[in-house]
Amino acid sequence: MNAPIIDPLQGDFPEVIEEYLEHGVIKCVAFNHRGSLLAAGCADGGCVIWDFETRGIAKEIRDNDCSAAITSVSWSKYGHRLLVSAADKSLTLWDVSTGEKIARTILQQTPLQARLNPGLSSPSLCLACPLSSAPMIVDFDIDCTTLLPVAVPEMPDVLAPPQRSKCPESNPPFSPAAACFNKCGDLVYIGNSKGEILIVDYKSVRVLALVPVSGAAPVKNIVFSRNGQYLLTNSHDRTIRIYENLLPAKNVLRSLEDLGKNIDGLDAVEKLKTVGSKCLTLFREFQDSITKMHWKAPCFSGDGEWVVGGSACKGEHKIYIWDRAGHLVKILEGPKEALIDLAWHPVHPIIVSVSLAGLVYIWAKDYTENWSAFAPDFKELEENEEYVEREDEFDLIPETEKVKVLDVNEDEEVDIETVEKDAFSDSDMSVEELRYLPAEPIPDTNDQLDNLVESIKLIEGQISASPASEEAGQNGHHASSPQGEEMGETRGKRKRKPSEKAMELQAEKAKPLKGSGRTVRAKGRAGVDQETDDSINGDDDDDDAYY
Repeated sequence: MNAPIIDPLQGDFPEVIEEYLEHGVIKCVAFNHRGSLLAAGCADGGCVIWDFETRGIAKEIRDNDCSAAITSVSWSKYGHRLLVSAADKSLTLWDVSTGEKIARTILQQTPLQARLNPGLSSPSLCLACPLSSAPMIVDFDIDCTTLLPVAVPEMPDVLAPPQRSKCPESNPPFSPAAACFNKCGDLVYIGNSKGEILIVDYKSVRVLALVPVSGAAPVKNIVFSRNGQYLLTNSHDRTIRIYENLLPAKNVLRSLEDLGKNIDGLDAVEKLKTVGSKCLTLFREFQDSITKMHWKAPCFSGDGEWVVGGSACKGEHKIYIWDRAGHLVKILEGPKEALIDLAWHPVHPIIVSVSLAGLVYIWAKDYTENWSAFAPDFKELEENEEYVEREDEFDLIPETEKVKVLDVNEDEEVDIETVEKDAFSDSDMSVEELRYLPAEPIPDTNDQLDNLVESIKLIEGQISASPASEEAGQNGHHASSPQGEEMGETRGKRKRKPSEKAMELQAEKAKPLKGSGRTVRAKGRAGVDQETDDSINGDDDDDDAYY
C-alpha cells in the first residue's frame, strides 16, 4: 500500500483483526524496542519469538527446569536479552541471539510481572512484582534481592539487606503492588493498595516523593509512555488515570533532592506529598460510566497519542481506544473469548491481544484508498467532463518548463554524514541494536527421510505391478492413469465454438436424401450408425463415394 494514497484524515489506530498467531497456549506478549520482534510466553513454560515482518517463528526458547506457565516477558532496551518470569517462582535471563541461559533465580513468591532496567544496554538488573510480596529489585550479577518500600512508614533509613526468606505466616495477607521503571531506569514508581504512587530511589531504597490517587483506590497497573512524558495507572475503582511527568529527562535524582531542600516546616509525609505534586500532575481520567467495567493491561500507543485498555469481563474480547483528550474514539470487538494481555506496536498502529484460548490476534488499520491524495492536482469526477488540453500539454518538453528557472543554490554544501533520528526511537546510535534474528531452517530427521523413501518405493511398486503398466511395457509405451489421460486430453483438446459455415454443413448432412429412404450420417460415426442404415435398406455398398 502506497503511503501517499492513504487518507490522512483517518485515525492512526487499528480497526480490524488482520490475522492471528498460534503456538501452543500463549499467556503474555511483548514487543522489542523497534517492534520487529514479538516475544510470547506459553503455558508449557516455553517462549517463542516471531519475526513480526514475516509473521514467522524466528526462535524458540525453552528451559528444561521450567514447566510452569509464563507470567511475563520483557526485552532489554537494545533487544539482546529477554527476561522471563514463570509461575514456578523463577526469573530467567536469556541471550536472544544464541538462545543460551544467562542467569536464573528462584523467588519466594510467584512474580506476576518482571521488567528489565531500560537505562542499561546489557541489563542484569530487573524489577519484579510478586503475588504476595512487595516489589523487589533482583540483581543477577551478585544474586541479590532487595525489597522496595510500599508505604511511607516502612521507609528504611539505610540500604535494606537482601531478603530471600519467606514472610512469617502470622503477617496479614499482602495486597500486590504495581511498579515500573521510569524512562532512564534510575527511579521506580510504585502504586500500592492505599491508592498512592511512591517515587523510590531503588539504589538507596528511599521514598523521594508521594502522590495520592484520587479516590484512594488500590493501583493494579502502572506504566510509562515510550517517551517518558506520561504515566498511566489502573485502579480498582475502574478508572484509568493519566499523569503528566514534570521531572526533567536527565539528572532526575538531583532535581528531586533540590525540590526537597526548598521545603521546610512540614512533617515527613506532607513534605513527600508536596514534592510529589511537583513531580506528577493529573492529566486525564478514563472510565466507562455506563457499564463500570474493570480494565485489563492498559497501555499507551507508540507515540503516546492514544490510550488503550482491554475489557476484563469474561467472555468479551473488547479493546477501548481513547485519545489523550479523553474522547473514546473506537471500540474493537473480537471473538467471544476473554482478553488476558495486549500490547501496542512501538511504531505502527497495530495492537496484539492475547485471548484466554491462547491465540494472539493482530489488530491493524483497515486502509482505504483515496486517489484524490495521489497528486496535488488530482480531482475525482462524478461524471465525464469535456476537457480542452493546452497546446503544449502533451509535448515531451513543454514550453512552460523551458522558460522555468530553477531556484537551486548549487554552491550550498550537502550534508551526507548526519543521520536523521527516528521520530519514534530513543536509541543510542553508538550501540548496536538487535532488530532481526537469522532464519534457522529445521533439517529433516533420519526417521522422516526413511519414511519418505519407503513411501516412494511403495508407490513405484504399485505402479509397476499394475496390468496397464505391463501392457504398456510390452508395447513400448509409458503407462499412465485414466485420470491422467482424460486430463491430458482435456488440456490438449479445448472445445471451440463452431463457425456458421460448419453449422450449415452439419444441417445439410442431417437432411434426408430424396428417393433413398435413408439418412446419410456423418462419416465420423460410420463405425456403428452407417452400418445400421445400410442393413435397414438392404444396401451393403460403401457410401464413402457419396462424399
